[in-house]
Amino acid sequence: MGRSYKGGVRLNRRVMTDMVTDWFRDNQDRTISVKRLYDELQLKTHPMRSMCLDIVLDLLDDGFLSEKDGQFQLKQKRTFLDGVLQRRAGGKNYFVPDDGSEAIFIAERNCAGAVNGDRVRIVQFARRPHSGPEGEVTEILKRAKDTFVGTLQVKGKFAYLVTPDKSDRDIFIPSASLKKGKNGEKAVVKVVEWPDTPDRNPVGKVIDILGAAGENDTEMHAILAEYGLPYSYPENVEQEALAIPSDISETELAGREDFRGVTTFTIDPRDAKDFDDALSIRPIKKGLWEVGVHIADVSHYVQEGGIIDKEAFKRATSVYLVDRTIPMLPEKLCNNLCSLRQDEDKLTYSVILEMTDDAKVKNSRIARTVIRSNRRFTYEEVQAIIEREQQGGKDKLPGDEFRNEIMTLDSLAKILRDKRFAEGALSFDRIEVRFDIDEKGHPLSVFFKESKDANKLVEEFMLLANRTVAEFIGKVRGGATPKTFVYRVHDEPDPERLGNLQQFISKFGYKIKTTGTHIEMAKSMNKLLSDVKGKKEQELIETISIRSMQKACYTTENIGHYGLAFEYYTHFTSPIRRYPDLMVHRLLTRYLAGGRSVSQMKYEEFCEHCSNREQVAEQAERASIKYKQVEYMADRLGQTYDAVISGVTEWGIYAEIIENKCEGMIPIRSLGGDYYEFDEKNYCLTGQRTRRRYRLGDHVQIRVARCNLEKKQMDYELVSADV
Repeated sequence: MGRSYKGGVRLNRRVMTDMVTDWFRDNQDRTISVKRLYDELQLKTHPMRSMCLDIVLDLLDDGFLSEKDGQFQLKQKRTFLDGVLQRRAGGKNYFVPDDGSEAIFIAERNCAGAVNGDRVRIVQFARRPHSGPEGEVTEILKRAKDTFVGTLQVKGKFAYLVTPDKSDRDIFIPSASLKKGKNGEKAVVKVVEWPDTPDRNPVGKVIDILGAAGENDTEMHAILAEYGLPYSYPENVEQEALAIPSDISETELAGREDFRGVTTFTIDPRDAKDFDDALSIRPIKKGLWEVGVHIADVSHYVQEGGIIDKEAFKRATSVYLVDRTIPMLPEKLCNNLCSLRQDEDKLTYSVILEMTDDAKVKNSRIARTVIRSNRRFTYEEVQAIIEREQQGGKDKLPGDEFRNEIMTLDSLAKILRDKRFAEGALSFDRIEVRFDIDEKGHPLSVFFKESKDANKLVEEFMLLANRTVAEFIGKVRGGATPKTFVYRVHDEPDPERLGNLQQFISKFGYKIKTTGTHIEMAKSMNKLLSDVKGKKEQELIETISIRSMQKACYTTENIGHYGLAFEYYTHFTSPIRRYPDLMVHRLLTRYLAGGRSVSQMKYEEFCEHCSNREQVAEQAERASIKYKQVEYMADRLGQTYDAVISGVTEWGIYAEIIENKCEGMIPIRSLGGDYYEFDEKNYCLTGQRTRRRYRLGDHVQIRVARCNLEKKQMDYELVSADV
């Protein structure tokens, strides 16, 4: 019965239903007769009016409309909600309410110029019969961002910025605001005028030209700019740092404990320049050791409220991309004054521990000190010494003069580690992807960074120092109120997430405890992680297990650290690269001098800022790894690899290559020969006709088909599968 209507739209029942429901939504306070509705909708023929009447009566039966004396009215009133808009390519946009209720569909025409991530207020429509909730943006409460990164398309006297995220609109740039940008260059653009109708583009101005797309520096700077992270240091801050005296005054030395005569060394990665921690050790008497954990005294050099401090707080953390570090502090501080370099006197904040041979801490204190590192070790050098001693080797190695100190610290660290796990610590040892790159930043090979005994030695003493500092402030006597402090906390896992994890791993024949004591549940989780080692599903189950945990964060409200099984924990050991550690140093100085407690509200705001910046930095770091993976695989188009299915969705399969952990998508349309249905509960795709099934963890062989550097995406073709 479809008829032409308003410019060629076929007036079928679906179109008519939309017309009727939209009219009542737009006129929710009006009552109207059916005859008057015909006029409002300009329905002139009998078939049109007959269909309209039929739809109105259906809407009445469905409870969408109410009726009195032949007058119809919208029954459900509009509801206003606040939340976040999540835009998707193709107009599939959803509003996520603050109250955690069901996501609401927002048609493109109803977005009111809001972009992905904006905080908005919407009006929720009365629900159409047999359809999901829908709404319309009525107000943009807060823009998620006003700067965007993309590629310039210059067209005569104007240009557009095209972003990799197709859910964002292209940004119109007048020629006067182009800043000499050229076609194909990457740029950072600030929006100066937001559209108020769906058919208009935002208007922007170029604030920085990053360079030609595809060049390494350009792409790394683009990643930083995309996440609102700095890629250069302000000149005035650099100059302020350069003006800091390098000499240590005799007055300063006189007020510190002197450890320059105690055996001390640093242990860091080969390419490290900022050595912010050192270990010292000396015997007190037989069976008793003094171990010093010495941390760069950044708070001595960075004055609270100064321009260096303000810039450090704004950054809150150093950012580690594949090929570079974006430091929290200027170079003179992080790589010079505050770096505990070999054979140089350095000012430190230290946790001094008296420990028995079986790693019991008999006494501890916190002091400002001066040290002089005897040697700069790499992890590889220390690992070589530990492995030789374990194997009874005789070969001479660099650093052998400190063999006894290293082996004593290693022995103590292993006891500390075993004790942690016995008390309920979790054992998440994730493999990190690293790249060998050439002078132009191009990836040549992929390798994996694993935590070995040398890494664990340093880790255990840093954990112990952090815990000691947190207990020093947090543990109070006689029921007194603890002073405000910065804690690193990790909440207990959500029971629902644990239940989902149990349901998932049961498909592979594993199980975990989802109730019980902390120690029982932790031992159960550690057993799972141990059992999956070397299995095809290892990476998958480790990833999903981590996702079932809460995220650690900074706060003044101490709830303990679930993953470490510590009642008190903070971050004290890396003030060069983490602002919370610098706050901890300052609070320690204040409280050791008898100072009053600081404002909890003020410091909670600081903690929230630092937690947020940490998450943003992690996202940028992951984006740089993904970019290099795509760049690496782009040189290997057409090659085949063994892989494992790492994700299953309704649009295809994600597969991760076993030898290099590069993940790509096998689109569902490329599987061919059948129609595949997505089984969300069982994480698989199943062919309707063949019943062929592709499941998480299955081994497959793939061919590299396409690599899109702009989107940081790879497409694979399925060569064969163990199905």
